Amino acid sequence: MSAPRPATGHDARSVPARLRHAIWRHAKAVRQRLLPRRVAQHVFVAGMQRSGTNLLMDVLDASAATQVFHETDPRAFERYEMRDCEVIGQLVRQSVAPVFVIKALCELDRLPFLMERFNPAKTLWMVRDWRDSVDSAIKSFGNFVPQWQRLAHGDASDWRGRGMSATTRERLRALYRPDASEAEGAAIMWFYRNAIFFEQQLAADPRVRVVFYESLVQQPMREVAAVYDFLGLSGFNAAIAARIHARSVRHRSPPDISPAVAGLCDELLMRFKALPREGSA
Repeated sequence: MSAPRPATGHDARSVPARLRHAIWRHAKAVRQRLLPRRVAQHVFVAGMQRSGTNLLMDVLDASAATQVFHETDPRAFERYEMRDCEVIGQLVRQSVAPVFVIKALCELDRLPFLMERFNPAKTLWMVRDWRDSVDSAIKSFGNFVPQWQRLAHGDASDWRGRGMSATTRERLRALYRPDASEAEGAAIMWFYRNAIFFEQQLAADPRVRVVFYESLVQQPMREVAAVYDFLGLSGFNAAIAARIHARSVRHRSPPDISPAVAGLCDELLMRFKALPREGSA
């Protein structure tokens, strides 16, 4: 059986842009093999799905010092979940790049453990306004309301319920309605996945930085420079900031979301925005 082929996340750019990116990635890999270096930093890219993590991965991939692993890469993931630590550790040992970057979307509750297991490590947690995240999520996924019901009744059999606090589960139970819309179910998912950031005490961890999607796409020069500085990546320039192509910032409230659920999401978003600037982007 042949080895799994590496893969990247969905790329929304034009065919010429994707071709240039593929050539860049190949040339970068060749240079890294010719001048191999041991991994000196592990970086976890975290956050709720459809929050701009692919965009952030692309920004990090633009550094000559990184090797990136998207959740669609079969070497490191199975059905979008990170493989066990022994497999990831083997990929780290095989890496010839000094900065090892990997998605951790289904592993939000495990970030403190992962950062200890793969020390030294840092985490970038991507936050996108819940309204735009919901709008994107319902175009890409589904089944949000049945998942909400399952989690509200205590199911923790997969990553969605793993690590959920009793307080969050009780909120899901109190707000659940069988006639809720998919948009409302997606909003609830935005809430319970992002709530893990505070439940895991990541706001007080200096190894963790919040990156706001809106800031990244509207002020890429400033925000990408800050991310590179946080990770100790060299070589930031305007060309790297120019790789940012997403411009979806609407803040339009999706229909059929109850005031209680909207208020819950607004409150959590404000908690993120209230974080000190030194600990957020």
